[in-house]
Amino acid sequence: MDKLTVVVGAYPHAQPLLDGDVAIDGYLVEPVEVKPVIGAYRRMIRDLEFDVCELAPVSYLMARQEGIALTAVPVFLNRRFHHGDVQCAADSGIRVPKDLEGRRVGVRAYSVSTGVWVRGVLREEYGVGIDKITWVVDDDDHVEGRVPANVERVTDGRSLGELLRAGEIDAALTGNAGTGRAGAPRAGWTATPEPEAGGDGSPYPLFPEAGTLAVDHYLRTGVYPLHSLVALRSELVERDSQLATKLYAAFADGKRRHLADQPDWAAVPRLARQGRQIGRDPVPYGIDANEASLNAMVRFAKEQGLLDPDFPADLPALFATGEYPAA
Repeated sequence: MDKLTVVVGAYPHAQPLLDGDVAIDGYLVEPVEVKPVIGAYRRMIRDLEFDVCELAPVSYLMARQEGIALTAVPVFLNRRFHHGDVQCAADSGIRVPKDLEGRRVGVRAYSVSTGVWVRGVLREEYGVGIDKITWVVDDDDHVEGRVPANVERVTDGRSLGELLRAGEIDAALTGNAGTGRAGAPRAGWTATPEPEAGGDGSPYPLFPEAGTLAVDHYLRTGVYPLHSLVALRSELVERDSQLATKLYAAFADGKRRHLADQPDWAAVPRLARQGRQIGRDPVPYGIDANEASLNAMVRFAKEQGLLDPDFPADLPALFATGEYPAA
């Protein structure tokens, strides 16, 4: 029986596969823990270190463009909305999205998923010239070489949160995509204090009614931002043409088992809330159920210079050949 080293984040809907409750015919799953799991993304893309690994979707597309021997199955383990992820410096004077033009905005790395989705929404929904913003980063992209001219690197070791509090950047993304972390994802990567929002002298949200706006955007566009997919080394698929189908079925079975125990997603309150907001499964798998989101992701990545204009737009071609029923 062949062994598969598998790295995914701590998702309860993926745990049945890691625990051995779900089997992949002909294979023995060997879980590998990487904390933070974002650190595994870079190791997979640059060194093909694992057999199966969760990846940031845009980084996966960029890796394919560079000819890196990776392929994926349409298992999207994590989703989130982003209107609430932009915080403005206390004295920035930013009141509407267009005010970001000509300003300095912090994001951990230019190709980080939250950054791609936020820039896409700012451009399409609010007419913001994202090329008129200086994007200030404190980490490298997983796939290097696609940074546009309007990206500036922090060189003095300060975090984006410190720069936002000091007013040296005008706005920043929150969480792992910005002010919640510092530097490259690595062992012991710990959270930095998020700048407190909502009081005098503290950052404030660009969109005070972020939740309402996010749901409105979803209902109008069908776009539900993707945050991870499952990729594997291409040679494994070349060796076993059924492996992609088997892997997809195993993840789908694992999600069904989790939901049989917790149909309300209580173990992941954010996903539970998002499920209520959109009125359906908060982490749908498959290509058809995610068509609008996949198309938007490719479009945004092209507009932002992360993918070439002629990058293939054929969605099935982005994944390993296999059977992917909605799950």
